[in-house]
Amino acid sequence: MDVSVVIVNYNVRDFLKNALLSLRRSLEGLQAEIFVVDNASDDGSVDMMRTDFPDVHLIANTENAGFAKANNQALTRSTGRYLLLLNPDTLIQEDTVRTLIRFFEEHADAGMAGCKILNPDGTLQLPCRRSFPTPWVAFTKVSGLSALFPTSKIFAKYNLTYLDPDDTYEVDAISGSFMMLRRTVYEAIGGLDESFFMYGEDLDWCYRVQQSGWKLYYVPDTKIIHYKGESTKRSSIDEVKVFYNAMRLFVRKHHTGSFAFEALIQLGIKLRRVVAALMHTGKPFLLMAVDMAIVTAMIALARFMWKGAAYQFPPYAFPWVFLFPSAIIALMLTGAGVYGTHRLSLSRSFTGVLLGFVLISSLTAFVKDFAFSRGIMVISGALCIVVIPGWRLLMRVLGFGGVSSRKTLFGRRTLIVGAEAAGQEVVKKLRTRVGDGYSLVGFIDVTYQRVGTSLLDVPILGSIDNIGKIIDDHRITEVIFSTDAISYSTILSVIANNSGRSVNFRLVPTTMEVIIGKASIDQLDEMPFVDIEYNIGKTGNRAVKRIADVVLVVVLLICVAPFVYFLRSIVKDSLPSAAAFFANAPGILAGRLSIVGRERASDAGQGGTRVFLGKPGATGIVQIQPNQHLSRDEKERYELYYAKNQSLLLDIEIMMKAVQRAGRRGKAAEA
Repeated sequence: MDVSVVIVNYNVRDFLKNALLSLRRSLEGLQAEIFVVDNASDDGSVDMMRTDFPDVHLIANTENAGFAKANNQALTRSTGRYLLLLNPDTLIQEDTVRTLIRFFEEHADAGMAGCKILNPDGTLQLPCRRSFPTPWVAFTKVSGLSALFPTSKIFAKYNLTYLDPDDTYEVDAISGSFMMLRRTVYEAIGGLDESFFMYGEDLDWCYRVQQSGWKLYYVPDTKIIHYKGESTKRSSIDEVKVFYNAMRLFVRKHHTGSFAFEALIQLGIKLRRVVAALMHTGKPFLLMAVDMAIVTAMIALARFMWKGAAYQFPPYAFPWVFLFPSAIIALMLTGAGVYGTHRLSLSRSFTGVLLGFVLISSLTAFVKDFAFSRGIMVISGALCIVVIPGWRLLMRVLGFGGVSSRKTLFGRRTLIVGAEAAGQEVVKKLRTRVGDGYSLVGFIDVTYQRVGTSLLDVPILGSIDNIGKIIDDHRITEVIFSTDAISYSTILSVIANNSGRSVNFRLVPTTMEVIIGKASIDQLDEMPFVDIEYNIGKTGNRAVKRIADVVLVVVLLICVAPFVYFLRSIVKDSLPSAAAFFANAPGILAGRLSIVGRERASDAGQGGTRVFLGKPGATGIVQIQPNQHLSRDEKERYELYYAKNQSLLLDIEIMMKAVQRAGRRGKAAEA
């Protein structure tokens, strides 16, 4: 047997499946055996293994035995000349195993070796080459000196960041996510130390390999991707505490009596906990400070608009004219839950500011000395009602906060790499996932031959050779690889070559069930849901939507419409989209139409569902789709999604997308 591969799994079923699919390609042509030890997962991992990978040796534990013990269970049964410990949340290149075997055969002194390990964004994962944690090395790590001076041989020894990541050299330790060693070494030093539950056992094993006279090497000739920490995300383990406890155990085992080292470990644990506590408790106060600063600024601006001077208040009014209103608004926003789990809620921030300024205006009637500020309070209140929810809207549109269960319609401009049948199937499945926030920009093909043509109304923009330029030119934020069409070696090369770009690389395994990325796994296959209530039918939503329609149309008719018709009288056929919108204004004011609503040419879903899906709209979620050849089922899916999730924020997003789309059509017409 050439090689035995051992994978310990805990609740990362989809990552495990993807790792095994890539591992199969890497083991082609070799005599190999694969062991998967499952540490009592409850996510269906064991059933998936028995169904999809019956040829893999499965060891299903009834409790979480820890990383070291689980690996040892498989190592004792292995028969390969080489042993490979591989994490389940990895993606392995086709040549990786053969490259490492060749390295061992060419370097007789090599007892253990690891390859280059990349983060999902293509950057180097630092633990893939390390030094042992001596007291000085531990101090530079805990104190942050290693991060401040990454090119210094004195301060950056922990992760060896002063060395070229593309060179091969001897190291003290490698990452436990990919460790390959000779069987003769394993037989000489034994398995992993089961005193370590998680973390530290790989470092201890490396130390024992070195102490036995063998060398450890970092080999960058091949690479893998490691989606770091996926198992710990799905457990209740205190990762920081376990890590430092493992380091303490390593010190006690190999550096007996090192009081300084023990003190550093304790300091590291306490510092991490203090920082985490400050981050957790400080965020609400930071948001409150931002809102209070906005209130203060808006009062000064209102005073300037009212009297021509920002700070000309009577002396007795300072600083109370600023402090009391900002404190009252902060108090009302706190009561509305804006500084808790609803930090970016538009409706709650709007309500809190409105009620706060109503209270402030009422108080001025009882405090005669401050009655001079009543008009200023009205103006500043109107400004705050716009600005305080407004900055939250901006944060949500930009994708910050992560507090909404619905993904924004913006920010996920997506490329599909692979234009063959599998890539096209990805497009079809993404179109069924209306709320997942993927805006399909185009395909990337393996060659240039079909560039300029379209498949499923999605253009082929380029090939793998110029994918970086396509990402930059089209402002791509999401790249999805179809692994049926593209080799894992090519995928890893593309990711590594584009690691400096702000883009999320994801992939779809051959099973077409999920999209795997560094932050999440999206299910592609549909699941039947029964929706009890649709937002569009709620009385409150309908009232807010109607008020917003009337207010916005009146404002636009007064402020914008004259300019639109003036320009149209000068330049024929200019601003057609704006003119078409104003042609709908009477219908919107009369209540027959809405600014955002259903496509009027279709009654998608209306008859079959017997659910109110809203009025026809001047624009809508169907109208803004780049693919204008949607089937009836696709239109119905979009309409149902809008009806279920309708909110003022969603309406604003759709209007912004409509304006953006109209602008692009205008530029295309000029060209």
